[in-house]
Amino acid sequence: MVALPGEGGPVTELGEISLTVNGVPRTASAEPRRLLSDFLRHDLGLTGTHVGCEHGVCGCCTVLFDGEPVRSCLMFAVTAAGHEITTVEGLAAGGGMSPVQRAFAECHGLQCGFCTPGFLCTVTALLRDNPRPSEEEVLEGISGNLCRCTGYQNIVKAVHRAADLIAEEGTSR
Repeated sequence: MVALPGEGGPVTELGEISLTVNGVPRTASAEPRRLLSDFLRHDLGLTGTHVGCEHGVCGCCTVLFDGEPVRSCLMFAVTAAGHEITTVEGLAAGGGMSPVQRAFAECHGLQCGFCTPGFLCTVTALLRDNPRPSEEEVLEGISGNLCRCTGYQNIVKAVHRAADLIAEEGTSR
């Protein structure tokens, strides 16, 4: 551990955090109070995870924690030690886009794109758990993600299109 002087306070200890991110074992040092969103963006260089409200309300920072959607702005990075995190960068296999990513592009489910990484992670988990959601289930499934640009119609279309693509390809992503 390395000790750093805190701002007007006690010494802050840096600790090593080892976790798997997008299928790759990663280790970096961080303060115990470092948020997972900041750890991913600043310490690991994965800038696809966006930070919006920093209160867990908007869903922009959503990542998959052991396959489940979580708000990375509400988690300390140390709590992710030993776990698997999937960010938007890890959704696609083999360098192409995942069916969810392709569906968002095909259906114009984004405008400015700031909220899109959180939606992509949320929808990936939603369709894994419910491959053929009804309109109501889609609306409920994405209700924790806010978008100021699209009006949601094309996002909902993209979720249904992704379900079709996944069924056609016989994939889980």
